[in-house]
Amino acid sequence: MIRNHHIIGGAVAIAVAIGSTAMAQTTLRASHQWPGGQGDVRDEMVQILAREVAEADVGLEVQVYPGASLFGPKEQWGAIAQGRLDITALPLDYASGRHPEFSATLMPGLVRNHERAERLNDSRFMDMIKDVINEGGARVLADAWLAGAFASNERCITSPDSVEGQTMRAAGPAFDELLAAAGASIASMPSSEIYSAMQTGVLTGANTSSGSFVSYRIYEQVTCLTRPGENALWFMYEPILISERTWQRLNDEQREALMDAGQVAEEYFAAEAAGLDETLVDVFSENGVEVVGMSSEDYQAWLELAQQSSYQTFADNVPNGQELIDAALEVE
Repeated sequence: MIRNHHIIGGAVAIAVAIGSTAMAQTTLRASHQWPGGQGDVRDEMVQILAREVAEADVGLEVQVYPGASLFGPKEQWGAIAQGRLDITALPLDYASGRHPEFSATLMPGLVRNHERAERLNDSRFMDMIKDVINEGGARVLADAWLAGAFASNERCITSPDSVEGQTMRAAGPAFDELLAAAGASIASMPSSEIYSAMQTGVLTGANTSSGSFVSYRIYEQVTCLTRPGENALWFMYEPILISERTWQRLNDEQREALMDAGQVAEEYFAAEAAGLDETLVDVFSENGVEVVGMSSEDYQAWLELAQQSSYQTFADNVPNGQELIDAALEVE
């Protein structure tokens, strides 16, 4: 009997050890499209998340796959929703084909500056967007709004008529429609493909985030940049998301560690956001690119055109479209 107790006790000890080892080896895969280890703020957000989770010592590890090495830019939402991917940093409007409400997170002129972006994070508008994210199979670990710019190798982009005749890349349906209304031809692609498209003449101009303009070295392909400044027409929501299926497999300690890590990543981003625009201007200027600003008059002309095109289409065709726009505009 004593021998049997030893055997049983040993078996339990082994089982506990195996269970502990398995818990320590639980790995979540995080995917994003930006270059890794090159200073891109979105990559750094995910790396911070991974480091903070590791330091929490809750039997969880986050393995980061940058540079679209695991999933293509526009494949990530589907992978998250289906539980094939655990974590992503994603331009949310990339998933607007599945959830058209997400186009509100890249609606021309809806944000305008970084201070208003921060206020939007705690608004009814974002509550509505996050409800759609949750219903779609994911949840937000960290908020991030990036300002964006326009660039061209043909002419500076300021007022709407400056894009007439150009072939432009935008990041989503709302901007596609706006630029088309201004007389541009549209070529859709993720930001990671802008460089080669401009190099081969597929594009003459593009808009994307300040971070992507620098990370993808687009200054090598353009002659003029329109900086975001106080009249940033382009702002995009690019949160860190976790799959709901993954979330449900985690214990309370692991969930808390992820939420805490997401908060650290979000605070890092908030401190860096405006600096991305300054870096954009510095890098493009240093590389011989002309840098211009969009005047209040130019901005207003774009906004009026957007209200006649993108805003109207969104309100007419998207569930709760007008309510989403109204909820965003009510934020001072």
